[in-house]
Amino acid sequence: MNEDEVQLKRRENEEEATRNRARILGLPYLDTREFENEIPLVKDLLDVQQMHQDFIIPLQKGGGEEHYQFMVTSQTPKSLIEKMRQEYTDEGERTDFFLISGSAYKVFMLRYDPPKQVHYDDIKIAGEGDSETIASVSQTLAQVSTEKVFDFLIDQADKLGASDIHIENMRGEIRIRMRVDGILHPVANIDRDRYRIFMGELSSRANVSMASNKPQSGHMQKEIHRDGATHLLNIRVETVPTMYGQDAVLRLFNFDESLLNLDLLGLSGEELKEIREVISHPRGLVLMVGPTGSGKSTTLYSILNALNTSDRKIITLEDPIEYGITGISQIPIHTNDGGSFAEGLRSVLRLDPDVVMVGEIRDADTAKTAIQASITGHLVLSSFHANSSSAAFSRMIDLIGVNPIFSSSIRLVMAQRLVRKLADSKQERPATEAEAKYIREVLADASQEKLSGVNLDEIKLYDPVVTEEHPFGFDGRTVIMEQLIVSDDIQAFIRGDVADANTEMIEAAAKKNGMLTLEQKGVLAVLRGETTLEEVSRVI
Repeated sequence: MNEDEVQLKRRENEEEATRNRARILGLPYLDTREFENEIPLVKDLLDVQQMHQDFIIPLQKGGGEEHYQFMVTSQTPKSLIEKMRQEYTDEGERTDFFLISGSAYKVFMLRYDPPKQVHYDDIKIAGEGDSETIASVSQTLAQVSTEKVFDFLIDQADKLGASDIHIENMRGEIRIRMRVDGILHPVANIDRDRYRIFMGELSSRANVSMASNKPQSGHMQKEIHRDGATHLLNIRVETVPTMYGQDAVLRLFNFDESLLNLDLLGLSGEELKEIREVISHPRGLVLMVGPTGSGKSTTLYSILNALNTSDRKIITLEDPIEYGITGISQIPIHTNDGGSFAEGLRSVLRLDPDVVMVGEIRDADTAKTAIQASITGHLVLSSFHANSSSAAFSRMIDLIGVNPIFSSSIRLVMAQRLVRKLADSKQERPATEAEAKYIREVLADASQEKLSGVNLDEIKLYDPVVTEEHPFGFDGRTVIMEQLIVSDDIQAFIRGDVADANTEMIEAAAKKNGMLTLEQKGVLAVLRGETTLEEVSRVI
């Protein structure tokens, strides 16, 4: 029995009990279910305060041949019914009273006295040293009603475009911070009573215990309604016990399948062409590398979406599943409970998939299984922790040793970062001598083809300009991606044909083949006016 059926059954039982109660009280019973939401309300007969106080509702107003009718409940004082009956009779009017259920009474009262919509001020992100904004937001959070504080904070984080909410126990208070465009900003300080309400709600929804003395992981979803539209927010919850209490981090994933599109990642035409060419082949290994929060998952999901056609069988192994995609078989791997990607991968290969995504290669067993799968007729996508695409080869060799099969299976390694994008309010200026020297040094070994349209003689840069709409001068983030296509000379390093091969040697060979490094891609984004040198330095 679903929730709607349970509610209908509960109401039916309540109406039957009210019918029996009416016989005892000697009042006619009235079942209002067919008209309680449509019948016109009788205004100016009883005030709302009395209706609340005496559990009585006017049904029909007297006058002419009509007579007065009121609806009462078992909680309405008998003395009030007798008093009103006597008063109206003395005035020559006829008055009837009907017994209704408690649920019917609540429906009518919501129409007579609808709850007032309380609008709270939107949360604002404080700049460095801006204690006034933090105090103001803290005061707003203190005013939000108990049952709404959890949803209010998540809704505001989503409105700000925050990727994380951090709830941290300090000695005397609780600090709330949000990560917006990759930067962690203080938002508010709340007292422990608010913290207990928030964490109690989090515990219930994400299935984590606030009494645990071990780190925990949980998951929840929340529908966000804004401007007439609705989207689903996936929230990954991580808690850890600290000196002063349970700290929590909520990672927010805005689930919108239409946004998982390679064309929306902000990549250049050449970058898109390289990715599409590699994934058009029926087999091979594609690795995405970068730190946490660099957008690896979004890029991998966008590639999956591009491959998601009716003639392909696609299976993913994830810990946890961050986005649900229609038409793809997604399998959760609970590594904290003893599950492993390697074991899961061996199992799904028996299902004859065309494309497999492994959430992350963390150990030699998973790496070897993924490599084996990629040379036996499967396209395998995965993420891997390394600082750059060249470093990924060195790390993989450290993990599994020199492996000739790896050299023939790996086709593309992508390293990615997200940098904050300058808002349209940005201001142009000439580069300083030191900045110009640095830019020319970074781009010194880039091919002229890659530098087409770039003026290195008169270098212009842009600075962020703070506005009310963009308090830090930035508006969202953009992708900086390094793509290493595995050529014959790169394979020679992986096979061990070159003695003592290292990251620098692999990168030099890749650059000779036309690859631009993350730093070079970042500097070119600066010259296009998309971001700043400081931002590239911070991220890359």
